[in-house]
This record gives sequence, structure tokens and C-alpha cells, in this order.
Amino acid sequence: MKHVEPPSPEPSARIPLFMIGKDSRGNWVVQDNQGSRGGLFVNRAEALKFAMFENGNRPQAVIMMPGIFELDMSRKAGPEQRQPSNAEQMRQVA
Repeated sequence: MKHVEPPSPEPSARIPLFMIGKDSRGNWVVQDNQGSRGGLFVNRAEALKFAMFENGNRPQAVIMMPGIFELDMSRKAGPEQRQPSNAEQMRQVA
């Protein structure tokens, strides 16, 4: 019988981190650390449900923010904020 290794877990750098808190108007806010996903929610349960769905059901990648946490829509995901594809990495090496 062959010994089969379990698959390696994803590197933590690829797991999206989501922050949850309340804004100054009392809405629940969810935003990822890249500023590319998020939204406003009427209650904590729905905010948490969204964050867990978006991060692949990883509770360790959800942070509850103390105090006022405003949704920041001014950040744009650009080339410096995204992970290069395998093809781009190969081109850089070549």
C-alpha cells in the first residue's frame, strides 16, 4: 500500500482576510484587506456569513474591528495589490 501525503494547505498569503465592524451610522461593515470586496449589512450575522463565504469558510481569516469601522471604497485593486499569475511569474523568471 502506497503512502499518500495530504494536499498542502494554501499559503496564508492567498487567504483573503476580512474585517468586520460597525460604521458611524450603525451599519455592519465588511471589507477585505485588499479593498476589493466588502459591503454594508443590517446585522452582524449577515456580515459574518458574507465574510465566511468569501474567504472559503475560514474563521481564522475574519477580524472583528473595535470602534468605528467605515467602508473604504476609495482603494482600487491595481497591479501592485494583486497576485501575479503563474504565466506572469514564468515570464519574470525567463
